[in-house]
Amino acid sequence: MTQRGRAGARPGGRPGARRTRPEPETRNPTLPRVDLAAARARVREVVEPVVTKAGYDLEDLTLSRAGRRHVVRVLIDTDGGISLDDVAVVSREISEALDAAEEAGGEVLAGEYQLEVGSPGVDRPLTQPRHWRRNIGRLVAVNGLTGRVTAADDAGVTLDVDGTVRELGWAELGAGKVQIEFKRMDEAEFDESDDEEDDDEGEGEE
Repeated sequence: MTQRGRAGARPGGRPGARRTRPEPETRNPTLPRVDLAAARARVREVVEPVVTKAGYDLEDLTLSRAGRRHVVRVLIDTDGGISLDDVAVVSREISEALDAAEEAGGEVLAGEYQLEVGSPGVDRPLTQPRHWRRNIGRLVAVNGLTGRVTAADDAGVTLDVDGTVRELGWAELGAGKVQIEFKRMDEAEFDESDDEEDDDEGEGEE
């Protein structure tokens, strides 16, 4: 996750540096009322084309307030996953696009904002065909079943449920949830050299 202020890092500045617009000084400052739904729509209109052009899917965009600052959270994903370098590049491009939009047509977000770009976690519900495709091989719970995703195509999803193949079409498929798997102790692999070192140490102790 990357955090940036308005316009992101300036040339020669450190990543994450923020530039804040000067606010008028008042004795009793009050926060202006903001229609977050409308502001989110304006931000998405700017952000989504940037993410798509960069070759990623915009999975989610949220907008909230933290004091006098807006917090923009953007989740992106693609086949093969997202790296930290990907996040840094997209974050910079989004910041530049937001600034350019404001310079061209007025306020998109009033005042200072903080931009956070990242990728969805495993707790993200699987609701789109691309979500299932990117989780082939994982254990998933859906429609009262728990099975491993073996395929995802135009027709739907194929699950291996305790050795039984189950095919579910997109129309009948609900939101799936990836299941966290912990390796059993009897399946864990141990380095024999570690055991030998432990035995040697034990022999030297009186």
